[in-house]
Amino acid sequence: MTAGEQTVAVLGAGGTMGRGLAANIARSGLSVRAWNRSLEKAEPLAAEGAAVCASPAEAADGADVVLTMLTDADAVLEVAEPALAEAGPDAVWLQMSTIGIDGTDRCAAVAEKYGVAFVDAPVLGTKQPAEQGELIVLASGPEGIRDRVQPIFDAVGRRTLWVGEAGAGSRLKLVTNAWIVSLVEGAAEMLVLAEGLGLDPAVALDAITGGPLDLPYLQLKAHAMIERDFEPSFKLALAAKDAGLAGEAADAAGLDLPALRAIRERFEQAAREHGDEDLSAVFLAIAPKR
Repeated sequence: MTAGEQTVAVLGAGGTMGRGLAANIARSGLSVRAWNRSLEKAEPLAAEGAAVCASPAEAADGADVVLTMLTDADAVLEVAEPALAEAGPDAVWLQMSTIGIDGTDRCAAVAEKYGVAFVDAPVLGTKQPAEQGELIVLASGPEGIRDRVQPIFDAVGRRTLWVGEAGAGSRLKLVTNAWIVSLVEGAAEMLVLAEGLGLDPAVALDAITGGPLDLPYLQLKAHAMIERDFEPSFKLALAAKDAGLAGEAADAAGLDLPALRAIRERFEQAAREHGDEDLSAVFLAIAPKR
């Protein structure tokens, strides 16, 4: 069997990220079996050539690769156990959800229990990059199986970073998430301060546009805040979860990161009211009412 002849079971194939992953893997020519808790959300993948399955076990039956893209560690483990029990000999588990250090360690233990190789590979990117196959894959795992899974990463991403043994990918994802939530909170506070000082927030953004302080992501999220357009590309509730995982990792490492701690609290507060909106809706927690 060559890498291109593998069967990939995608669990969580109807979610914001999972749908794009499954579609792009199927378009690359790999055989895909798709499962999602809400089955109707996975059914459109049949048009891409994927087989839509009624259970994780059915999707993983004899599969060469089991890929999980779900909300948190508990959700991942709930579906992974019955799936891995049915996976093919010499199967590989690609765990691509953002589940933190403890969650990744728990998954590694389950992989060992079922005798499958474990690759920890969370991604950078949101809905549109997932749909376009433009994610960045933060991969970590055994060197001997990297060639087997690289065609999958090539299908879903524009870049793969192999960063060490399994677990290193999740640690790197926590680091990058700390930067993302810091940037979004910083943009929100900049624009709120501008309004509070009687300035047009758009002028404040224009002052840094095109200079060394500018970033495409800053422009994207700041414009969403200015326009009060919070159509989700990545939900605030999930961003709050990710900020929490980063904060927990910092605490476990004995690090005192007061800005991250405050941002975590802000995101959790804002998510209680605006969790289904885009993470840029954290702005609404401090913005003047209109």
